[in-house]
Amino acid sequence: MSCLPILAGIGWALACGGSTGRAALVGTNVSAEPLTASRVAALPEWKRYFERSLAQRQLDQAGLLSEMKASGLTNAVEPPRSDSPKQIPLTQPAHWYGTAEAARIARCVVSFQTPSGGWGKHTDFTRRLRRPGELFVGDHNAQLALTGKKQTPIVAHWNYVGTIDNDATTTELRFLAKVISAGQTDTAALQTAFEKGIRYLLAAQFPNGGWPQVWPLQGGYHDTVTLNDDAMINVMKLLREVANGQNEFSFVPDELRRQAGESWKRGLDCLLAAQIVANGHRTVWCQQHDAITLQPAPARNFEMIAQASAESANVVLFLMDLPNPNSNIVAAVHAAAAWFEKTKIEDKAFQRDAPDGSKLVNAPGHEPIWARFYEISSDRPLFGDRDKTIHDDVTDLSAERRQGYAWYGTFGKKLLEKYPQWAAQHPLNR
Repeated sequence: MSCLPILAGIGWALACGGSTGRAALVGTNVSAEPLTASRVAALPEWKRYFERSLAQRQLDQAGLLSEMKASGLTNAVEPPRSDSPKQIPLTQPAHWYGTAEAARIARCVVSFQTPSGGWGKHTDFTRRLRRPGELFVGDHNAQLALTGKKQTPIVAHWNYVGTIDNDATTTELRFLAKVISAGQTDTAALQTAFEKGIRYLLAAQFPNGGWPQVWPLQGGYHDTVTLNDDAMINVMKLLREVANGQNEFSFVPDELRRQAGESWKRGLDCLLAAQIVANGHRTVWCQQHDAITLQPAPARNFEMIAQASAESANVVLFLMDLPNPNSNIVAAVHAAAAWFEKTKIEDKAFQRDAPDGSKLVNAPGHEPIWARFYEISSDRPLFGDRDKTIHDDVTDLSAERRQGYAWYGTFGKKLLEKYPQWAAQHPLNR
């Protein structure tokens, strides 16, 4: 478990010395520590992982550069962009996945699979096949060019080329499985791509069982164990279903199912080890945890080290869905549920469309809500801005951040509704 007695020592520095009961600038966010050669030099298993990531990234880039040369391109082609992670259909009736349209989309999806086996985001994988020399990810900041007489490669902003962020990779794999299982006449290429994608997830897994947001590693906060947007939970759910041959995954070879089973269970061990301990008690989880130490870690400028209610709620729901939980899982769930009960905010609502900006307002009888982030040890709600400043009142934020983030929500509602029945079946052994 991740013990955190002193906040300032591991991630963000206090700017004002503690709570005064008034809205205040309470801290400044810092950057997460990426995996580097120096960090892993004395850790053989981590060193092998890091070197394998570097080698795979080079292979991914070399493959694209080779396509560019063969096509006479000096600049990589921008793929069709999509800001929606939901363009791949996962909710059609079962018979639809046996149609010609489903098969067409599946071929397009496979064509955008990276050489390492994953998929990116912000790209419309449903429109058409990927073209030679085309970037794998629809990121307008990405640059890959060949210059000079010797065609020297320039690679800049190689972003999210293989990621589990925003449901990427897990969505594509679930879609392919549905098409494969729907009775299409020729699914050999789809099965090959699916198995390659599962092996991508296995390869991306850290030695301690966690998953980074991006693999091959990208650096920065992308190298942390990522619970943000349910990234790691989505991977574990998929691998658990694959291991059990559930739903559309009966076609998966036995050996790959076995590896998927071992992988998600290692992920479970990592989750339990990362649960934050404050004031001697287990609480919940951060959005990110350091890859090696599992200590809570920051992410974007406005996402500080904190107890994260939205991500933690889905972690707990995942744990409650596991059959025959061991004593460690049972203790983790009871502790997290107690934290959610303690931190719920009653008779208040978050008014996002207020004329003077998003704010917390009185709302007698309103269902309980939770802040997105809570200060570890004090459970004080925290709010971050793009300039890395950390506040204890949402109205202190810039207008853009104040409006542009879900600072409050009913994050723990489903968990606390489900908890009483689960707790009766799984009492805590003290």
